[in-house]
This record gives sequence, C-alpha cells and structure tokens, in this order.
Amino acid sequence: MTDNGPLRGQLVEEETLITLDELCGACTVRTEEVVTLVREGVIDPVDGPLRAEEVRAWRFHITCVRRVRTAVRLQRDLGVNLAGAALALELLDRIAELERRL
Repeated sequence: MTDNGPLRGQLVEEETLITLDELCGACTVRTEEVVTLVREGVIDPVDGPLRAEEVRAWRFHITCVRRVRTAVRLQRDLGVNLAGAALALELLDRIAELERRL
C-alpha cells in the first residue's frame, strides 16, 4: 500500500442545500428515480409541493445524498422494493437517534 499523502476533502454542513441535478449526479440516478423517492416519502424536497412542473426547482438537504444512495443500493443489490427500502431507512434513522442518546 502506498501513502498518497494527507486526505483532502470539504466539510459540508447538514443544512447545505443541493439542486435536483446535483442530487442526481451525486447518486448516479435519473430524475424520475428521485421523483419516485419523493412520492414514497423516502426524501423530501426542502421547498416544495409535489407538482410536476416545479420538480426542477426542488432543493434537498445534503443528507438526502446518503438516503438516496442507501435506497438505491438496497433496491439494486438486495432486491428490496421501494417500500422496504423506505422502512429500512426509517429504522436506520431510529437506530442512529438511539445511539446519539446513549
């Protein structure tokens, strides 16, 4: 293993907002997949009603990147349906909350 020097990155605040296109790019998914995740309640756009003509104006918290990636991985790799992925994400959130309390 070689040493490539110090790790470099950028700290991102949880309140950072990203566009629909940025979310799709970060998660390598199509717009339609994100719209489906919103309709199923897996993620929520920060600023908006679920109107088809306003989809491009949606903004998401940066934390949605993790949720979308996890949902996609559960669906693609494990064959979990969308409802199952949503339930798994909810349970993971609850576990994280309980761990924070400890």
